[in-house]
Amino acid sequence: MIPFPLLPTPIETNYRACTIPYRFPSDNLKKATPTEISWINVFANSIPSFKFILSLFQLWKRAESDITVPDAPTRAKIFAERYAGILEDWKKDPESNGGPPDGIIRGRVREHLLRELGFRDIFKKVKDEENAKAISLFPEVVSLSDAIEDDGKRLENLVRGIFAGNIFDLGSAQLAEVFSRDGISFLATCQNLVPRPWVIDDLDNFQAKWIKKPWKKAVIFVDNSGADIILGILPFARELLRRGTQVVLAANELPAINDVTYTELTDIVSQLKDGNELIGVDTSKLLIANSGNDLAVIDLSRVSHELAYLSSDADLVILEGMGRGIETNLYAQFKCDSLKIGMVKHVEVAQFLGGRLYDCVFKYNEVQS
Repeated sequence: MIPFPLLPTPIETNYRACTIPYRFPSDNLKKATPTEISWINVFANSIPSFKFILSLFQLWKRAESDITVPDAPTRAKIFAERYAGILEDWKKDPESNGGPPDGIIRGRVREHLLRELGFRDIFKKVKDEENAKAISLFPEVVSLSDAIEDDGKRLENLVRGIFAGNIFDLGSAQLAEVFSRDGISFLATCQNLVPRPWVIDDLDNFQAKWIKKPWKKAVIFVDNSGADIILGILPFARELLRRGTQVVLAANELPAINDVTYTELTDIVSQLKDGNELIGVDTSKLLIANSGNDLAVIDLSRVSHELAYLSSDADLVILEGMGRGIETNLYAQFKCDSLKIGMVKHVEVAQFLGGRLYDCVFKYNEVQS
């Protein structure tokens, strides 16, 4: 694993995978800060329900259904007890269990504990079902987009599709409950996003640059399975391809919550393609890369050699989703243009940004050449 090549150097002083200031140098290392406690509670409530005991029970039940794990019910109970204990330990001593617990560490401990107990992909059944539904809707979503003649309006429609797709996030306690109870309609969500201006809204500036067709190569760090990748990101990537931009889709190496993995994304694109085309658009410039990541957030100081090689000459970096684009990399600087795009699905993130729950972030930074 090596640093993402488009980060400014030296990495040690120019990059940290952390947006929210969980603690300051003056804080007592032995005492959890209010922000740390707040986020420990978020993780406690997102395992994945919005009440601590219920969330543990729901995750226990999801893990229990994994028939590939011997004694799954027993191991699921062990996970629930151990992870709850780690979260409580962090409240008492932030330096325990590899802390202080920022976004990367909290996610890493949870995922590593699941894997240690033999649970590699507890949301696989849900992901497969949602991928199948989204694949069936893909032609309609693309057709609606293609029917918009104005470039700027078509772009805004595609961006709204990314936000609507990004709502499929089982790491959010509130959305996990809504999803399990009612399901989520992609097309309805497109029409019911919070009105602009969004909490961070650089769409007009991005639109002006978009119309000039400036980018030769874009790297997109993708997020969730289902509607997120298939109905949100892929139509957007297809539009970039149609405009002559080479596109690299960077996906996780290992599962984390309901994030799409490299192997899953390769299979999805294969199902959607007709020969070398994606509904009439040539895909010879579309590449899928293994990012080397195994979390629902990402630390860009550690990516795969494959992704680093494919990204070195890119002139646009896109980080999609609340974990990658907002919680860990909202203020990350790059040597080229960058876009951070995602929906705000935690109250704590909304409060930090000064926005609303389910608000949208569209942060565009242009590097002057």
